[in-house]
Amino acid sequence: MASVPFFSIVIPTYNRPTRLSACLAAMSQLDYPRDRFEVVVVDDGSPTPMDAVVQPLRSQLNISLIRQSNAGPAAARNVGAQKARGELLAFTDDDCMPSPDWLRGFANQLTAMPNAMIGGRSLNDLPNNLYSTASQALIDYLYIYYSDPQRDMFFASNNIAMSRQHFMHIGGFDTSFPLAAAEDRELCDRWQQHGLLMRYDPTITIRHAHHLSLQSFWRQHFGYGRGAFCFHQVRAKRNHQPIKIEPMKFYTNLLAYPLGREDVKSPLFVSVLFFLSQVATTTGFFWERSIHQKA
Repeated sequence: MASVPFFSIVIPTYNRPTRLSACLAAMSQLDYPRDRFEVVVVDDGSPTPMDAVVQPLRSQLNISLIRQSNAGPAAARNVGAQKARGELLAFTDDDCMPSPDWLRGFANQLTAMPNAMIGGRSLNDLPNNLYSTASQALIDYLYIYYSDPQRDMFFASNNIAMSRQHFMHIGGFDTSFPLAAAEDRELCDRWQQHGLLMRYDPTITIRHAHHLSLQSFWRQHFGYGRGAFCFHQVRAKRNHQPIKIEPMKFYTNLLAYPLGREDVKSPLFVSVLFFLSQVATTTGFFWERSIHQKA
């Protein structure tokens, strides 16, 4: 049993008890030795503490609950990693439900490549919600785009795992990011700058139940734009280079991407939502830039 690596699963949460409950229920179904993983839930200052959600799972999981003042998901993940006892870290979000073989997939990859960050695939758990469908399809496109060997890879923080030692060595997530946006991209960029590997395994899956409406879809991608500006600014300072924007081909291929997906309902409408997402992202980018210029 000692040869089976010990994981600490870190889950930041804020004021979403129903989603957290579903996430933890999925954790209780993991096909992995119960004494070889722990779950660390970090409550990022929810108005109502999450004790009532966590308590029923204590008999099924080795679970701990940490409560902090609201500081954002990047800070919450770092706190969870600092408290973790595992040699390996797995990160997900409170609206995600991992497949039963989730940890086994990560264990297999990290045993073969201990210096790698492993990224898995997210599956939209709300296929009838076209805003959620568009949001997930956009992530799928970004994974394809950044898989090009000439570009740095990018994994979303809701389905990644790596050595705790390497995570702590590079400094964890950058807590200067104002929202849950682009702090994972910055971590991936810094990870690769340290000469560490990135490996994508689409068989390591989670179901992502991210409920979105038109308003929240716009708000989400506006936030992504704000985060994108912060990411490019941090990266430009670190590399001593000007801020770099993706070429026009990135955007034309982006708009066409849903039209070639057979698994996407109403692909034309989703393509329109892709266009809207880019308007929102651009607006957020320049809004954040204006704030920094005034500071």
